[in-house]
Amino acid sequence: MEFKLNDDEPKEVGEYISALANAAALLGKDAGYIVWGVADAARQIVGTQVDPRARKVGNEPAETWWAHLLRPRIEFRFDEGEIDGQRVVLLRVQPADSYPVAFHGTEWIRIGSAKKKLSDHPGTEKQLWQVLARRSFEGGIAASAVDGDRTLALLDYPKFFELAKMALPSNRSGILDRLCVELLLVGLGGDRFDITNLGALLFARDLRQFDSLRRKAVRFVRYRGKSRVETLHEWPELNQPAKGYAAGFEDLVQYVNDQSPRNEVLGAALRGEVRMYPPRAVRELVANALIHQDFALSGTGPMIEMFDDRLEVSNPGLPVIDPLRFIDHAPRSRNERLADLMRRLHICEERGSGFDKVVFEIEVFQLPAPDIRLDETHTHVVLFAHRDLARMDKANRVRACYQHCCLRYVSSEVMTNTSLRDRLGLAEADYPVASRVIRETVGGGLIKPADPTSRSRKYARYVPFWA
Repeated sequence: MEFKLNDDEPKEVGEYISALANAAALLGKDAGYIVWGVADAARQIVGTQVDPRARKVGNEPAETWWAHLLRPRIEFRFDEGEIDGQRVVLLRVQPADSYPVAFHGTEWIRIGSAKKKLSDHPGTEKQLWQVLARRSFEGGIAASAVDGDRTLALLDYPKFFELAKMALPSNRSGILDRLCVELLLVGLGGDRFDITNLGALLFARDLRQFDSLRRKAVRFVRYRGKSRVETLHEWPELNQPAKGYAAGFEDLVQYVNDQSPRNEVLGAALRGEVRMYPPRAVRELVANALIHQDFALSGTGPMIEMFDDRLEVSNPGLPVIDPLRFIDHAPRSRNERLADLMRRLHICEERGSGFDKVVFEIEVFQLPAPDIRLDETHTHVVLFAHRDLARMDKANRVRACYQHCCLRYVSSEVMTNTSLRDRLGLAEADYPVASRVIRETVGGGLIKPADPTSRSRKYARYVPFWA
């Protein structure tokens, strides 16, 4: 609980929301609070003039501004009233759940009565992660007290041993014991087991057999044209099982790739006719959508939609990393158990290489840069069909330049006019075109000269804004 008088500076309040959410989770409390109108030292009610609902940041209400900058989203609520004739305002903050709460990309914590950066206190950070892991969605129960035979009927256990490259145990008890070790089951004794959400999500023979998870099944829809008016194909079909993520992953990715249109590639790296979208990029994006979704959002699940001109991969929840830092930032997932097991099963790439691989493949295929779009509750990654540079708008050109610059930087290289021309499929004579794209990207604040003192434009080198 934080006591204040009239201090409601928006950035400071946002940081306190993060700190109180994380502290409440760490201490097992139902909420954290800021109380305006109480003198901190004496705990005396003196009243306040603070009016958070009327506070604005620019033209945006402060409440909306705070909500947009909190990752992951949490609930917070203001109440006000009078005590002994003095006006008091109360802010109630929901505890962090599954993942530490960050404000504007930084996680905060209360140490004693002080607000501190969580990263400056690694011991506390580790304790918080341990607390959140015990509260994670993956550890929840999808089906309780199920007998052993029914458990094995509900889960595609042979697929687990195949993906894990383990020999299938020769007896029933060996299979069940291994699934318990992997936290896919919880043994209750007497041949009874709880099937965890982790076990059902990854290895259900049909997710529709689990009432709480049926809406978490992946859907793929192929449309005719560029709109959602007419559906051509849908996966899974009504008479098909909605397999768990690991059990059905290879079939899903193969189906998506089979629906992809073909492209006559004439770039330097590829020749002949290939699928429009790089299979490795599709695979990684689908895996990311499964791993990084917010399971707290009910009634929705991962979605893959293919149009004539684009492929959209969506998942519930907003990213816990700034999308501008997807290429260079160390990976984070709000579902660490799910992410760890999917990597161990070789379903997705090693840690830290996911979106790098997507951008690399897109550049090899000389496609427009992927676009990351956020709405109120979902993250959408869009891959575009081939499009000449002349048909790209400024946003597309700038995005391609920035992502190329990031990819070069994390590979210990720098971007130049020459490297950008190669990326965009431009001839050497198109040097001025690449220069214009670079100027647009510098003007957008996304890249900067590697050497600000250099006067050379022809041999200028560039790095991302965060470098």
